Amino acid sequence: MPRVIEPSEVRARNTVALARWLLGKHLVSRDPAAPDGAHRARITETEAYHGPRDLACHASKGRTPRTEVMFAPGGVWYVYLCYGVHEMLNLVTGPADWPAAVLIRGVETVSGPGRLTRALGIDRRLNARPAAPASGLWLEDDGLVVPRRAILAGPRVGIAYAGPVWAAKPWRFGLRTGCAAAPLTPAAGASRRTVSSPAPSRARSRADGSR
Repeated sequence: MPRVIEPSEVRARNTVALARWLLGKHLVSRDPAAPDGAHRARITETEAYHGPRDLACHASKGRTPRTEVMFAPGGVWYVYLCYGVHEMLNLVTGPADWPAAVLIRGVETVSGPGRLTRALGIDRRLNARPAAPASGLWLEDDGLVVPRRAILAGPRVGIAYAGPVWAAKPWRFGLRTGCAAAPLTPAAGASRRTVSSPAPSRARSRADGSR
């Protein structure tokens, strides 16, 4: 029986570890057509954005009306518009006043953050809402075990503006079952779980809303 992941479970300083931990968890949305009223999609790709010193993180530019949600206690959604077209879904993960988030880049059958939100009908109406059933979008853990060999890592996508140090951080994670925007390599220190399948594809257009 899947259990709902409580918002308090993602309030930690280790955003990178949380990005890995989220792989294999379910992103769940309301679906009246489903037998139990919910649609579940397993998360296959994530990216970590860790605090104000991370120059790829929106909060590196300070506390603004747009980034205010990132300073909230973790467990709320941060949804913003990218390139004026793509809605991007992030899970705020830090404790209060520590701005950090994980971008949900892909789920099974849908690769790319812009495609993901379009497929699931996610938009900015969810911004600052809790990652809980009350908001209509939440996370579940069905106990799936993901072994280290099933997790790949690589640089985040579309962040050259952050400079060579931050752009090179291997803070994008994917399951071998998913489709990644760019090459990924086996990740060190990944969580223990049980998933296997083909390696992710190595190419995809930026038109899908890749960051």
